[in-house]
Amino acid sequence: MPFINNVIMGNSILHKENSTHGMFYIKKDKGIASELNYKLHNDIMTIDHTETKPEFEGRGLGSKLVEEAVNYARQKNFKINPLCPFVEVKFDETPAYEDVRA
Repeated sequence: MPFINNVIMGNSILHKENSTHGMFYIKKDKGIASELNYKLHNDIMTIDHTETKPEFEGRGLGSKLVEEAVNYARQKNFKINPLCPFVEVKFDETPAYEDVRA
């Protein structure tokens, strides 16, 4: 069941999750424009992959997905292990995310 919490550029940030994995993503006409994938174990979200299709790069989609993952983690009292290099940089650049860093 998708978790929808944020809208960017007229498109919702969607979320799907099962007991061990999850994904935040933004869909466009041609499919998924940007995605953030994580593994979930013991209330820790390990974000291991983000990807934005080249035609959508530079629009802040990846950053919005990180923000959405952080908001979700706060809501669920999860911590985030930013394994993906992009997400690690975003965490390093954003002191407000420290409360959810594992």
